[in-house]
Amino acid sequence: MKNYFSSQVLRKIVAVSVLAMPVTVAVAQTKSGDTKMDSFVSGLMTKMTLDEKIGQLNLVTSGRALTGSVVNKGVEESIKKGNIGGIFGVYGTDYISKAQDLAVKNSRLHIPLIFGLDVIHGHRTIFPIPLGMSATWDMGLIERSAKIAASEATGEGINWVFSPMVDIARDPRWGRISEGSGEDPYLGSQIAKAMVKGYQGTSMKNSDAVMACVKHFALYGGAEAGREYNTVDMSLIKMYQDYLPPYKAAVDAGAGSFMSSFNTINGVPATANQWLLTDVLRKQWGFKGFVVSDYTAVSELTAHGLGDLQTVSALALKAGLDMDMVAEGFLTTLKKSLKEGKVTQQEIDLACRRVLEAKYKLGLFDNPYKSINADVESKTELTETNRLAARETAEHSFVLLKNQGQILPLKKSGNIALIGPLADNHSEMLGTWVIAGDPNKSVSVIDGIKKVVGSNANILYARGSNFTDDSLLNARAWFFGMKQIRDTRPAQEMIDEAVETAKKADVVVAVVGESANMTGESASRSDINIPETQRDLLKALFKTGKPIVLVLFNGRPLTLTWENEHANAILDVWAPGTEAGNAVADVLFGNYNPAGKITATFPKNVGQVPIYYNHKNTGRPFDDKGPAKFKSDYIDVSNAPLFPFGYGLSYTTFNYSDVKLSKASLKGNETLTATVTVSNTGKLAGEEVVQLYVSDPVASISRSVKELKNFKKIMLQPGEQKEVSFNISTQDLKFYNTRLNYDWEPGQFIVEIGTNSSDVHSASVQWEK
Repeated sequence: MKNYFSSQVLRKIVAVSVLAMPVTVAVAQTKSGDTKMDSFVSGLMTKMTLDEKIGQLNLVTSGRALTGSVVNKGVEESIKKGNIGGIFGVYGTDYISKAQDLAVKNSRLHIPLIFGLDVIHGHRTIFPIPLGMSATWDMGLIERSAKIAASEATGEGINWVFSPMVDIARDPRWGRISEGSGEDPYLGSQIAKAMVKGYQGTSMKNSDAVMACVKHFALYGGAEAGREYNTVDMSLIKMYQDYLPPYKAAVDAGAGSFMSSFNTINGVPATANQWLLTDVLRKQWGFKGFVVSDYTAVSELTAHGLGDLQTVSALALKAGLDMDMVAEGFLTTLKKSLKEGKVTQQEIDLACRRVLEAKYKLGLFDNPYKSINADVESKTELTETNRLAARETAEHSFVLLKNQGQILPLKKSGNIALIGPLADNHSEMLGTWVIAGDPNKSVSVIDGIKKVVGSNANILYARGSNFTDDSLLNARAWFFGMKQIRDTRPAQEMIDEAVETAKKADVVVAVVGESANMTGESASRSDINIPETQRDLLKALFKTGKPIVLVLFNGRPLTLTWENEHANAILDVWAPGTEAGNAVADVLFGNYNPAGKITATFPKNVGQVPIYYNHKNTGRPFDDKGPAKFKSDYIDVSNAPLFPFGYGLSYTTFNYSDVKLSKASLKGNETLTATVTVSNTGKLAGEEVVQLYVSDPVASISRSVKELKNFKKIMLQPGEQKEVSFNISTQDLKFYNTRLNYDWEPGQFIVEIGTNSSDVHSASVQWEK
């Protein structure tokens, strides 16, 4: 079906164009650098009516996969009329092929639809949640996860995914911290590039490639109070230095589309923010793709106080928004706004052109059905290869937070008590934001452990508790009619059973934490403890005197001060995905030595939030070296987090030498080499993420105490040592000053290398212009 559109449909367009009497206006031109695409799109647009152009700006959902509270009506008839540019929330070759038929066989100009879906951390084969994947610090694994997701999604006709989410987040109360890569702009930028590359491949025209949609532009993770959809208010320096870099990295990687965020920026909602969508994204960064709103974000501009639907739709278009998701404000008001002079034909044409260019880049004009293939669908989804990749990625994402007395890895023998609401559970393995994943095909923790230990150990199981007995949390976390799968027995009866089970065991593995419904969109929490019901269970288990290993499921940093004081070991497994149980078992019993490092700081209590490693000093910094009074601190808790950014243990131990610098002083564009020797001083082979930080103690503005600039992941055998070197250039010294110039200033710099942001070795260098 090669060149389907140009060879067959285009002839029909020419034949009917005279009768259709399209609106004859000047077509907005853009310099894409692709003259063939420009010519094709321009030719097509001369044949389009105003209604058809506006129709391309309309993105709807049929409601098959619900990701919001509003569903569009009359979708089929609208497709035939040319009033829809794309559909999202649908998947499966049967449905998508029928919808594409309506567009290319029944609409006047036969323009193909684009099909989008929330493919966040896998499509059918589910990988760890993004916050978990970021803990791998492994760009190869992350890129592969996106590539596998793309291959599975395209097999069902999906050609556009609403991922990656690259929002920097420093407040764990925010539910969507689970969907991003944590708090650091450098690491977040590397992951953004890897995800875009994995999704889009070498060409979006490839049958196994999708168009990435980078979200949420911009600053969504900076919502005040960690409350979903809330206001964002920050300085321009903070935006450019800390929050915008991952979006810019995605642009540089060639991302095809962006999604606007719900929040305000400088008092203007992002969806109608011309400075953001046009000045920054397009003019400063050179983005050539199209921008889509988030779910009903256009109509929600009214609630922000910007006017009625017609007014806000015009504002969004003029700001640089190209496609309206679900609200249908563009579809129902732009024609009237054009007549009234509130928008121009050029603005409508420009948005239409960008959407058509995206379809061209995907190859949909050559073959609207390019990736709708039932045979491919059945052969690419949940394959053994894909499941093995998900298992490996999950293992690499786990973070060992505590391992007192080297209780882990466990022996594959004796009596092991497996207790907790997440121990024998399939539905919760996948985590938040899973549309097409099948929980029935996931591996539970108990099943994974039984496979790994076989008949060598006796596994004793008790549920112990429900996720929560808090009626408010239960009502708000399980939405749209979903219900918590509850054990109806009294809470004390369940605890008593768990205690009796624990008494029969040599060690207790307590599988506890958050349900998938407690994290993700619209799942902000003011209390980020393990729910009280489960903590009551843990208190009873600790009283037995048995060794306790916590396997923690979570979509955010939790306040684990009490758990850290009492548990013998804590293994954070996030939400591991389809292969959850197998991966958990592999790590618990030493088939894989954990090497994950957290990418968002864990506070001691919620009162420390927001907390992040690359903060700025005050004029009265607290340093733990003297009296605390009149210093920037709390009187009831230290400033230090429970677990710092970059933290993660191993079943072996590593030793770092002092930092050696190639030069003590440099000038201009010279390159500095910083080296440490890392030794495996334990008894097991293990991986280590060696982290490089740089600080600038004297500058024209107050700088962060340190900033991550590079990292390397190495494998060491017992007794082995390796020299790890980093090249540092003046590019690594640059920052945004008060004029928003990105440059570096001469002076002293501190180079730090270590196992996490707090445990480092340092050396000083003088660098002059």
